[in-house]
Amino acid sequence: MTLDRDEDGVWTAQCPAIPGCLSQGETKDEAVESIEHAIALCLEVRAEKGLPLTIEARQIEVVAERCCV
Repeated sequence: MTLDRDEDGVWTAQCPAIPGCLSQGETKDEAVESIEHAIALCLEVRAEKGLPLTIEARQIEVVAERCCV
């Protein structure tokens, strides 16, 4: 799960391993609770449709080099 706060202060939660599975909340805790519910629903729908439950997802770290202007 990833959490991100937008410019309006709303927390967005996403589950990259499940295509289209995202949610949001006014607080970080609300967003986490909401994505937990969304994950359960997404998995249920994908199972009903015979789709793979998840896709392969990886997390990588990219280090930006300093640049002088």
